[in-house]
Amino acid sequence: MQNHHSDCNRPLADASIIACPHCDLLQRIPEVEPGAAVRCPRCDKELWRHRRDSFNRTFALTVAAIILYIVANTVPMLGLNAVGREAFTTVTGGAEKLWINGHQIVAVLVLFTAVISPALQIGFLFLILIGCARRRPPAWVGLLLRHINFTRTWSMIEVMLLGVLVSLTKIAEYATVIPGFALFCLFALVFLLAAMQSCFDPHEVWSRVEWAEEEARNIQ
Repeated sequence: MQNHHSDCNRPLADASIIACPHCDLLQRIPEVEPGAAVRCPRCDKELWRHRRDSFNRTFALTVAAIILYIVANTVPMLGLNAVGREAFTTVTGGAEKLWINGHQIVAVLVLFTAVISPALQIGFLFLILIGCARRRPPAWVGLLLRHINFTRTWSMIEVMLLGVLVSLTKIAEYATVIPGFALFCLFALVFLLAAMQSCFDPHEVWSRVEWAEEEARNIQ
């Protein structure tokens, strides 16, 4: 992906108008070099920072997140050993047990926040990066970028893990808890998702999409 992304890591065009979240001043993002920050001329608050090598870093983290996500949802997350019997379950298996035991709302929330939303967040970002690797990003790149914040808001793997840890402290008094490989993958995935969000530069994507749209209009 290095060669495809190299042309994306250029200084940004004067592409978008933003409002300062502190003083509401409308302004355009000027052209800045990688690593430089854009500050509000009125209140001097930092509006945006052009992250260095954003595309390549985000792409590498996204690929790693895809691998961890697949492993975390296909191998056992936890096991219990009680009275000589062992039972293991996956994340989706746990949601299924909740549904069977009459906790349908909790099961749906677990499935949506710990399985579906993270998958959409990772998948959308992967497709956005693949689309922006092309000379002319397709129109669906902008559409996915508009919806990725929704998936990020509902992606709550860390909340599920916190609930699991609290439950384990109580269950440990009655049974032996066996942590599965998926549990460690989920912990790593939480940090990867945070790193993806930190490295990803949506302003750079928007400038790339708008630049391609403007070029297409000029050709026509």
